[in-house]
Amino acid sequence: MEFTAQQIAQLLNGTVEGNENATVNNLSKIEEGLPKTLSFLSNPKYTHYIYTTNASIVIVNTTLVLDKPIKETCTLIRVENAYEAFAKLLQLYNEIKGSKTGVEQPSFISQNAKIGKDCYIGAFAYIGNNVTIGNNVKIYPHVYVGDNCSIGDSTTLFSGVKVYHECIIGKHCTIHASTVIGADGFGFAPNTNGEIFTKVPQIGNVILEDYVEVGSNTSIDRATMGSTILRQGVKLDNLVQIAHNVEVGENTVIAGLTGVAGSTKVGKNCMIAAQVGIVGHITIANGVKIAGQSGVGGSIEKENEIVQGSPSFSIGDYKRSYVLFRSLPKLNDKINELTKKLNTK
Repeated sequence: MEFTAQQIAQLLNGTVEGNENATVNNLSKIEEGLPKTLSFLSNPKYTHYIYTTNASIVIVNTTLVLDKPIKETCTLIRVENAYEAFAKLLQLYNEIKGSKTGVEQPSFISQNAKIGKDCYIGAFAYIGNNVTIGNNVKIYPHVYVGDNCSIGDSTTLFSGVKVYHECIIGKHCTIHASTVIGADGFGFAPNTNGEIFTKVPQIGNVILEDYVEVGSNTSIDRATMGSTILRQGVKLDNLVQIAHNVEVGENTVIAGLTGVAGSTKVGKNCMIAAQVGIVGHITIANGVKIAGQSGVGGSIEKENEIVQGSPSFSIGDYKRSYVLFRSLPKLNDKINELTKKLNTK
């Protein structure tokens, strides 16, 4: 599909500077811009590319001041925030690309499942008994949705996603390929002799509220009793482990290879970096930031705290400690030198 500069400017409430009839049919980075492509400029470090890019249309901030003329083949669209505007266009582009509807065969849909309007169900998908699926839901091939699940409007489940029985997924969620929602929590009890572990039945479920996004190959375990809950707006990266009965607060983001152990409560607006390990049965306050590869072994009760290290502690103390840690070889040499001097006296 082709779009003119004028059409794009109307979508973004922007102003055209140049040829309003310039057309584009693809996207590009500004430094790699090709004719008939749309790009954007928001980072000042890339400003010099505005004078050399071959992109036909570039979205820029209204505050951008040009030091010299740009190419005649380049049309600008000025907006308040170029990055946000381009993100909005990418979202629209994705919606157009993913606008499939209908049911592909072979697939299985239980006779008592309820399917909303304008849904897409890909080949080899399985929809179990008493499942409720809202409007405009996209279920890609090889997805499994177990009995008594609910999936809200405009949610997308990419290929290979598995949603176990009784789980609830809200509206406008995105679940990426091969993620598992609702597998059993890791619950085992030793017998009286301590020789064999007996499995504790996991009879709860998982609830994802609206606007949750989950990366590929992530596991969110069902609760032993009650629910494992990801609140509205939570974003999980690839390869994240959320254990049984964990609750993650609104708009918290968790990067890849992080594991959160059972029954831990993570506050809202937290940022948890990659490869973080969090023990079970603790509480993490709102707004906390946890640096990569940290190990959190106890509750963090202070809101907006920033921690690092394993075991983790305040990032200011961590940095001071790290300076000392790096100096340990020199300090050791100095101690050995002083020890030799004392022994020779």
